[in-house]
Amino acid sequence: MDNQAMPAASSSSYTQIQFLQRQAASLLLYQSVLQSEVGVAFLDLLQAIRYADADARGCLQAYGSYFHALAARNQNWEEYLITQILKDENPFSRLAQQREFKDLPPALIAAVQHDLQVLQSVYECSSASLSEWVQNVAHLPVSPVVWYQEQDGVNAEKTLFLQHLEHWADAIEELAAYYRQFGTGLFAEYHALRWQAGEFIGIRYPDPVKLNELVGYESQRDALLKNTEFLLSGEMALHVLLYGSRGSGKSSLVKALLNEYADVCDNLRLLEVAKSDLKDLSKIVEQLRGVPQKFIIFVDDLSFEEDDDAFKALKVVLEGNLTARPQNVVVYATSNRRHLIREFFADRPTPKDNEEVHAWDTMQEKLSFSDRFGLTLTFEAADQKTYLKIVKHLAAQAKINLSQEDLEYQALQWATRHNGRSGRTARQFVDFFKADLALFGVNNNTFKT
Repeated sequence: MDNQAMPAASSSSYTQIQFLQRQAASLLLYQSVLQSEVGVAFLDLLQAIRYADADARGCLQAYGSYFHALAARNQNWEEYLITQILKDENPFSRLAQQREFKDLPPALIAAVQHDLQVLQSVYECSSASLSEWVQNVAHLPVSPVVWYQEQDGVNAEKTLFLQHLEHWADAIEELAAYYRQFGTGLFAEYHALRWQAGEFIGIRYPDPVKLNELVGYESQRDALLKNTEFLLSGEMALHVLLYGSRGSGKSSLVKALLNEYADVCDNLRLLEVAKSDLKDLSKIVEQLRGVPQKFIIFVDDLSFEEDDDAFKALKVVLEGNLTARPQNVVVYATSNRRHLIREFFADRPTPKDNEEVHAWDTMQEKLSFSDRFGLTLTFEAADQKTYLKIVKHLAAQAKINLSQEDLEYQALQWATRHNGRSGRTARQFVDFFKADLALFGVNNNTFKT
């Protein structure tokens, strides 16, 4: 290799690299597309190879960081870039969800057209080209390995309208329609989220529980499904309280909704809010207003103490105030208590009580708080018949081959020695029994000791 000839032969490459850097710096709205780990690694690599006399070791390290970032995401550079564009939160993508395209400010549209032209030029800088440039700068006999991964069909379908356009700026109206349909940011990327420390956090691996695993409370399930379909159709759905005995499947039923509608509706989101964070509920609801997704705010194991700020925040959301309630948000809460606020005998007014003029009114307000949920679903404790029905259903799904007599006997033994009869106990029994069979074979004495 003629090292002396390299700078002249590669001068056009250096010019192109420096042009890409200027282009990336000129972004007006989509700066965050290049601010994640992959984007930063890409820009750092351009900086490392922009001069003919660049440090070879620095170039190789920068290329390694770029390769590692793509491999960690299991995405090609092109797929990564389009994915970032489609979920980017910026003034255009937010406004496009709320207004018709014709009503968007002309300056905003012009800025997006500019940015799309820039991002298209960055998109066309392939990993193969970067590898060749690194080879030239570092004077390598062969170019570094190029990261490449076959794109899956789902992602490919979503990105087609950009990939096959000669000029991305022509796609602005279609891009606005995409934001209006699918949303942006975490809501576009995750179906399950939680509110934590004042921000939304995506849940990468939500509970996989499915509705067909839950038996014994069919009427409650059907009522919850109907209300959820109201939400998805854009009708006014009711807030729901699921209350009853522990282990009856209340929480599992709510979590299973996400998996039930995953294949038929891409717009349902489950947002978990801990009781300690209910004070932020009004703020959370306002951030959900106007986005295309439908949200179930899931509050598990709900109960309140006297003068609890969380009680007041939830009351505002359930009852409403001067601000109109968004139709894309409902609260589904579970509780082991029918009356959600703890009441003590000392709270009950007596004829001698002179602390409060209308003490009975105060007590009734506490007792009636659960009535503020539009729909209340009751989950009674499982009797033996219901418990065994759940066990048989789960055992059939787990393909446990055991006589009905033996299965029932061992299930009842398990319930006696553990947590009593409930759906949760049935699930624990079947999971343990399945693992026991897989490792040690049939052993009818498993639970007799």
